[in-house]
Amino acid sequence: MCDMIETQVCIVGGGPAGMVAGLLFARAGVRTLVLEKHADFLRDFRGDTVHPSTLDLFDELGLLDALLARPHDKVTDVEAVLGGKPYRIADFTHLPGRGTFIAMMPQWEFLDFVAREARRYPAFALRMECEGVALVEEAGRVAGVRTADGETIAARLVIAADGRGSKLRAAAGLPLRDLGAPIDVLWFRVPKPRSEANQTQGYIASGEMIVAIDRGDYFQCARVIEKGSAAAILARGVAAFRAEVEAVVPPVAGLMGQLAGLDEVRLLGVSLDRLTRWSRPGLLAIGDAAHAMSPVGGVGINLAVQDAVAAANLLAGPMARGEAVDPLLPKVQARRAFPVKVIQAMQRTIHHTVLRAALAGTVTKSPWPVRLIGAVPLLQRIPARVLGLGVRREHIRSPDAGEARLGANK
Repeated sequence: MCDMIETQVCIVGGGPAGMVAGLLFARAGVRTLVLEKHADFLRDFRGDTVHPSTLDLFDELGLLDALLARPHDKVTDVEAVLGGKPYRIADFTHLPGRGTFIAMMPQWEFLDFVAREARRYPAFALRMECEGVALVEEAGRVAGVRTADGETIAARLVIAADGRGSKLRAAAGLPLRDLGAPIDVLWFRVPKPRSEANQTQGYIASGEMIVAIDRGDYFQCARVIEKGSAAAILARGVAAFRAEVEAVVPPVAGLMGQLAGLDEVRLLGVSLDRLTRWSRPGLLAIGDAAHAMSPVGGVGINLAVQDAVAAANLLAGPMARGEAVDPLLPKVQARRAFPVKVIQAMQRTIHHTVLRAALAGTVTKSPWPVRLIGAVPLLQRIPARVLGLGVRREHIRSPDAGEARLGANK
């Protein structure tokens, strides 16, 4: 076993929640170590949607222009194609601030950017291929993490940002409420020629719902299916799979032959749950570790980032001053629980109405609210605000140790 490593904050998980939290705690001068179990950030099943709320946060940090220098496409509105007819249901161009679009940015680009910016702070450290698997406890509180390699990392605060299958959440015995998700997703890519306009759209027709995410030279497709039905769908073979997708998504017509076999199709199990308690002394769960979101609306990344900002706003300053933070940990949940509950309630409603009807093939015409929103541009600003900015959005209020030092030297 290696010698024990000591840090102030140990963040387990290098996804959006963990990386943004790492950046903000280090920015405040708190010694921060982020553990990521993979060797890199290159995983296709991670989402791409960087929403206006997240863009505005990076603008507040003075990093938006640098972020947008990374490869991305701008989506200024959202369309749903029902029965072959497109309806615009959200228009982001009227939102306040510079975040007037969704940035379709591969998540590995987003995470690599955050890691690069975080490394500018001497208090930040990132260890790849290092998985936190167990908790160290002393005197009734969490005092660190043990890694899969047998290392012990001592920390004043452990942040579990290790996703919906969080090992630390389970080790801590934090109570989980499963809200149920009636869907799963089949995830695959279809190469395509580049187009001037981004063609990301959702399609509902013939008992199917498929979202095609335009990543420039390929579509990343999410075929929504009833939970537990994947085996039956895949048993029909690759030819049937190609034909079924082409029948619903016109832009991939003639392209599905490039899907060589069903081994290129990944099954993503969808979860919808949340912890009823996010913390115990020495430990805080955020992001998917605290609340797994459905892919509906693509809001999971952005809620995770909002959690990270709230945690830093409440905890980074006191930690930098050497103050005890255990009494403050429940305040993160108190701040973030309401927006999580609201968005999850909306997702459950969509699961049991829109998606269930779509998969049952009972959507014979567009629902009247969709037709109304599509016909009245002013109404398109309402779903844009909910999708783009969320509920009770956060702003950067955590300290910048560099600015504090500059101010002290003036």
